[in-house]
Amino acid sequence: MRIRRGFFWLLGVLMAVGASSAWAEGSKASGRITIAYINDVHAQLASHPELFWTAEGEEYVPDAGGLARVAGAVEELRRQRPGEVVFIDGGDTIQGSGPAAWSEGKVVVEPMNALKLDLAVPGNWAVTYGAEVLKQRARELNYPLLAANVFGEGEEQTLFASTLVKNVDGVRVGFVGFTDPDVPKRQPPFMSQGLRFRGAEVLQPTIDALRTQDKVDVVVLVTHIGLNKAVRLAETLNGVDVVLSADTHERTYRPIRRGETWVVEAGAFASFLGVLEIEVEHGRVVGKNWELRELRPERFPEEPEMKAVVERALAPYEARASQVIGTTERWLARYDVLNSGIDTVIADAVRQTAKTDFTLINGYRFAPPVGPGPITESDLWNWLPMELPIKVGEVQGDQLARYWEKEIENVFSTDSARQFGGWLPRPSNMSLSFDSQKTAGERLVSLLVGGQPVQDSRTYTLSSGSYRGAPVDQVHRVSECRHTRLLEVDVHQALRDYLAKEKLLAHPKAPAIETLGGPAVLRSQSTSL
Repeated sequence: MRIRRGFFWLLGVLMAVGASSAWAEGSKASGRITIAYINDVHAQLASHPELFWTAEGEEYVPDAGGLARVAGAVEELRRQRPGEVVFIDGGDTIQGSGPAAWSEGKVVVEPMNALKLDLAVPGNWAVTYGAEVLKQRARELNYPLLAANVFGEGEEQTLFASTLVKNVDGVRVGFVGFTDPDVPKRQPPFMSQGLRFRGAEVLQPTIDALRTQDKVDVVVLVTHIGLNKAVRLAETLNGVDVVLSADTHERTYRPIRRGETWVVEAGAFASFLGVLEIEVEHGRVVGKNWELRELRPERFPEEPEMKAVVERALAPYEARASQVIGTTERWLARYDVLNSGIDTVIADAVRQTAKTDFTLINGYRFAPPVGPGPITESDLWNWLPMELPIKVGEVQGDQLARYWEKEIENVFSTDSARQFGGWLPRPSNMSLSFDSQKTAGERLVSLLVGGQPVQDSRTYTLSSGSYRGAPVDQVHRVSECRHTRLLEVDVHQALRDYLAKEKLLAHPKAPAIETLGGPAVLRSQSTSL
């Protein structure tokens, strides 16, 4: 029996290897695929201010990006390379602006359809308006959403197709979609009610089926899990030529290489277009090239027809969006893992309204910069595209060190599987320093409230925005708070009141968070860039 079992095992292996080799040797496909890639648009349909940077410095551009520039850039590619271009969106598209929130993402549909996309994946914020609205928006789009790991509750079939096979310039290309399995924990749980998410265990069988059953020459994995986790997938999966990354808004000007697999991400807010070329000869990938194009006005003019589509979509919301609620003399941006001018304003406004010792708010990534001049209702909703009541509570000083150690681990863990959520939380009237190179639980160096060291036995008052369904004893992500209560005012109104009184002057306050031995401004949490 042992000999017989071994014989059949060996025969199976030889047959599988033989079939795979025969397919590889028999494929005569040769051609070039050009992938045009955008991700994390966050409903930024129109052109907007943008911050570009290099190792040499920063440059604020008053008018960049937007779908009209994306459309023009992609059409230029299509003219240059007829029949070769596949246009992909990496997700987080229907959330991130006032008009998107006010229409539950409907405002995005017509402009995105006009882009003539080939496929997309749902991002972690796709569930913002609930599962039924997500399904409705997916039906309204004229291109498919792919996700090999999203299911309806109690269903065995995926909610969206797992894969798509396209013949491009004579080459068979297989696309696999994969979105963040942590959505039920990262987003308020009520948002994803009715959906079930699986992890990376679904991917290798799906990729193998594309190779052996669909006989594809190229496999492209389109992910919305963050760059570090996408790199980890590239290290652990077999048979993937390219991993397209999204979620962390990283700008990969050079591809990250793991063996024969490339990983790339294309910024955010329709401010960039990634262009990936894949050369295939006789069924094998023989060359790749990646370029991240900054959609600056001098290089990429707005395509007139798309500009008209965007203006038509936004017109019903223009009066509300253009209301002026404040002014700033300086640029406000949200591109630093540690600190953010936008979030400092929000946290200060909440603390002033709540009259607490300190405030904590999430380290969100969405929202393009705001330049000197008026601050509008549109800016406010870009900063925080959801209405959150203010919650206050009491916390002991010794709880705060544990809280910050956990948050620092979420962002700077050496194990990408342990990284979670956005960037570091943003405080008001609190400052800290830490050493990201130390081990988890030992990174915090100093922690102050009101300029004074936190005392373990002292009781402090805390405020933050609160989402529906949050635990009663939780303020922000600080658990076991006491005497918690919701205020009648929400974060938006606190901001309006604050900006009506405060003029944001040219010289901002000193950063609240510092990392020892690291840069004052940290643009990325990825160690692969």
